[in-house]
Amino acid sequence: MRVFLDKFKYHGLFIKMFTVTLVSIIAVSLLTSTVMIQMSEKLFMNTFSITNTKIISQIKANFESFNYSIVTASNNVLQNGSIKGFLTKPDKNAITSVGSYYEASMQMKRIQSNVAAYPVTITITGINGKSHSTDSYYWPSSLEKLRNSRLTENTLVAPKRLIYQLDMENMADTSAEDPIIVASRALMEKTSAKKYGIVYFAIKESEFKRFYSSFTSRGNDVVILDRSGLVVSSNRHELIGKQEDALLSYAKEIDEQKLDFKDVSVMGKSNLVLSQYLPVYDFYLVNLIDKQAVLSEMVDFKTVALICIAIVFSALIIVFLISRRLTKSLTMLARQMSRITANHFDNYINVTGSYEIKQLGNAYNYMLDELNDYIKQLIQTQKDQRNAELSALQMQINPHFLYNTLASVKILVQQGNKEKAAATINSLISLLQNTVSNISETISVAQELVNLKHYVFINHVRYGEQIVVNYFVSNDCYGYHLPKLIIQPFIENAFFHAFQERNDGHIYVLFSREDNALVIEVVDNGVGMKDYDHENQDNSSSSGSHFFSGIGIRNVQDRIVLLYGEEFGVEIVSDIGEGTRVKIRLPLKSA
Repeated sequence: MRVFLDKFKYHGLFIKMFTVTLVSIIAVSLLTSTVMIQMSEKLFMNTFSITNTKIISQIKANFESFNYSIVTASNNVLQNGSIKGFLTKPDKNAITSVGSYYEASMQMKRIQSNVAAYPVTITITGINGKSHSTDSYYWPSSLEKLRNSRLTENTLVAPKRLIYQLDMENMADTSAEDPIIVASRALMEKTSAKKYGIVYFAIKESEFKRFYSSFTSRGNDVVILDRSGLVVSSNRHELIGKQEDALLSYAKEIDEQKLDFKDVSVMGKSNLVLSQYLPVYDFYLVNLIDKQAVLSEMVDFKTVALICIAIVFSALIIVFLISRRLTKSLTMLARQMSRITANHFDNYINVTGSYEIKQLGNAYNYMLDELNDYIKQLIQTQKDQRNAELSALQMQINPHFLYNTLASVKILVQQGNKEKAAATINSLISLLQNTVSNISETISVAQELVNLKHYVFINHVRYGEQIVVNYFVSNDCYGYHLPKLIIQPFIENAFFHAFQERNDGHIYVLFSREDNALVIEVVDNGVGMKDYDHENQDNSSSSGSHFFSGIGIRNVQDRIVLLYGEEFGVEIVSDIGEGTRVKIRLPLKSA
């Protein structure tokens, strides 16, 4: 008896699995056979039409969700002052033109996020002749044709509505394999209702049909008609762009008389027609059910019953063999794993048994390898962090900078220029407070901009103002944070190495967003560098007369990678006689 209980203990999983599987297979088979026999006398078409009515409701919900995204995006375009200015104001010069286009482009990228779930191209055109498209690869084929198209004409006729149309002119011009469906809306002043532009949302018909394609099958088709009877979209591609007046009349009749469906002959076949009007699109969603194709899917229930019985017996035999082998190997694996001592990560198991169990055993051994590697990496990371902290502590202010700055202040006082001397001292105090006294690892863009201006001001006092520094900051970047002391080394290099052959020049500091990153650029029109080398640049950035000693480009790169990962860091482009461009990519951090 005890021997039997021991066997039952080790094979309990197999017995339970086999019992549950046996009962489940038999129960499902009996229930399925019984239900199918009872349903044999019911009207298949009525049941099918009810089901498809629910499917149509689901398709309608998909369309409404897409329309909501389009409406939200169009409202954002309508309310955006930068886009309005881009489409209405004339350009005074090339700089304002580039600035206006850049701001409009940034705003369009932000608005694109409202329809990020759908592959939609957004295009805007204005009364001043300007236009912008988020992706003009496949639409529009020509902005000039778009301005004079039927799409634009229909939009201007009903300027307050969002209109959906099939771009028939694009189909005719390009013989496109994939037609384009366009949602358009006029852009108007709120008070005067004066139209100053149009926004278009273009989506490929192949993408548009995904809202319903999963609900179609052989003999079960979907057709989208506009108010004129034009087929805008369908899973039957040959119908797109064709006029189906008969189908439109049935759809209107179903909608007006609140019918569930109509049993008619259309397109040369006997069909059940279900329809629902989509008011936000001004489309009719029509479901065509080919009666002959659907009825051919009905099967002989006796044959099904016999097949079910054969499947049950075959399945039981297969389940018995597989369950027996699987549970036996699992039992052996569990015994081996139970012998592993806690906190001992070098206890690998011997891999035996079926393919699945071997995979589990290999995965377990691989997990131990990964765990050991992770521990090593963790230890190394802690060492790197300590080294980074030590480097941060070594970011001391060079005494020569202080001496020279104070000497400059003394000269200013002797010359009677007390106001400039006071301004220089104030800049030095603010610089010391924000770089030495402030122990925070990060600083906001706004505060960093103040520090940079103080640093540049002091250097202008010392060496003159022939090197002009300009700052360009996108309005949405001021609140983001960045590590301290990562821009000054590049400003320092530009001041003391880029203009060795002349006394004047320009340095530009730019802050902007690029995708999901904060991008900082330091650009000068100095002598440039050839065969740029991180180590050489580090040495050149730490000469005796500079403000920051020991803070090289390699230090900046290592800090960024350590804090945020390999996808962020410093990129430098330079060549002799062409100046230097430094690009720093950081994640968007608000604090």
